[in-house]
Amino acid sequence: MLRRTSRSFYLSLAVLPRPLRTPIGIAYLLARAADTVADTRLVPRRDRLTHLVTLREAFQGQATDVAAVARACRPHRPHEAERALLDHLGPALAEVDALDPADRAEVRQVLGTITSGMIFDLERFPGEDAATVTALETAEDLDHYTYLVAGCVGEFWTRVHVRHRRRLAGWNAADMAGRGVRFGKALQMTNVLRDVPTDLQSGRCYLPARELDAVGLGPADLLEPSKSARARPVLARLIARTVEHYDVAWQYTLAIPRLEWRMRLACAWPLLIGQGTLAAIARVPDPLAHPGAIKIPRSAVRSILARSTVAVLSNHALGREAERGRAQVVRALQRSST
Repeated sequence: MLRRTSRSFYLSLAVLPRPLRTPIGIAYLLARAADTVADTRLVPRRDRLTHLVTLREAFQGQATDVAAVARACRPHRPHEAERALLDHLGPALAEVDALDPADRAEVRQVLGTITSGMIFDLERFPGEDAATVTALETAEDLDHYTYLVAGCVGEFWTRVHVRHRRRLAGWNAADMAGRGVRFGKALQMTNVLRDVPTDLQSGRCYLPARELDAVGLGPADLLEPSKSARARPVLARLIARTVEHYDVAWQYTLAIPRLEWRMRLACAWPLLIGQGTLAAIARVPDPLAHPGAIKIPRSAVRSILARSTVAVLSNHALGREAERGRAQVVRALQRSST
């Protein structure tokens, strides 16, 4: 099911040690189901909010009618894999119940936070199209959102790994969980920056209103090609902040013991792919007017997988891959500012 609904995450999941695949995989699968419900725009917003509350309660082990959620949203999902995912909510919840108590508590906690982020998103953006586009107010709002939907996953990932992997016994779990938060934020900020044009068409602007106002723009102005290029300084600042998150995420990854090579690869792959995507965004003069999604080609992904697999046992070699990715973003930003 995960392979069909999330190819990129499945790469990391498949390489993990087997005892970690179930708690992390089932948490992701249920989060993906909740996201499918949140994105079913043909279902009225108030109903989607109700369904998300139902799922959040179900994720906490409460008795709820998740089958009703599936019946309401399933007919409106065009992809068979998403429909199948909704059909399997019951069995997926049963997998959570079957986890050992510590893993079950972690899965329930992270799912509660993620669904709260989805509810925050639906409540903060009342519209459904470009005519009703609304922006987050501040950079703090954006940072809070990225924690709810992704940063919390870094905490979860860290706590589960520390409990299952004896080689991590020397870690300061609280410090590494904090770095894990930055790891999740790096990946989510990359998604935010990549998806600005499509989000605007859906009534969502994650670029903070106050930062746009500082360059004389409102969220609706980003839809006009004659004005959207003026948002470049705002995008550049957000890209620079994202680079800082990646720096901390690499500190996290390189702190993983070399013999935990599966965990190192599971962390390195999304970071390298994310940095490549961020560099591609930074190279585009006006990402808001760019036709189609900005992403790196599959050949580049294959190259990343090959190089990192060779480098995984060496901090020097893996650090060099990290610096290569960082340098691509920084060079692109420098060129775009001249």
